[in-house]
Amino acid sequence: MKKIVIALMLVTFAAAVSFAADTVTYDGGKKGAVTFDHKAHQGKLECSKCHEGTPAKIAVDGKDQGHALCLDCHKANNGPTKCGECHTK
Repeated sequence: MKKIVIALMLVTFAAAVSFAADTVTYDGGKKGAVTFDHKAHQGKLECSKCHEGTPAKIAVDGKDQGHALCLDCHKANNGPTKCGECHTK
């Protein structure tokens, strides 16, 4: 019984880690946090459009960089462009 409980705990932990890797939350300042859903973006863009080298979490340093990376792409690809569509409080 103890082995089954440990196995279930390990499976639950592994599932939580893999789920967490699909979303990244960024500090969105006064407008609220921005949660990036990686799965929603996969297949719509080439990885190299956002990632240089090995894909990893992209560091976004402030509003200007975030908007240059995300908002400009959203405008070009008919993604959400209103503040409240990405920022949540």
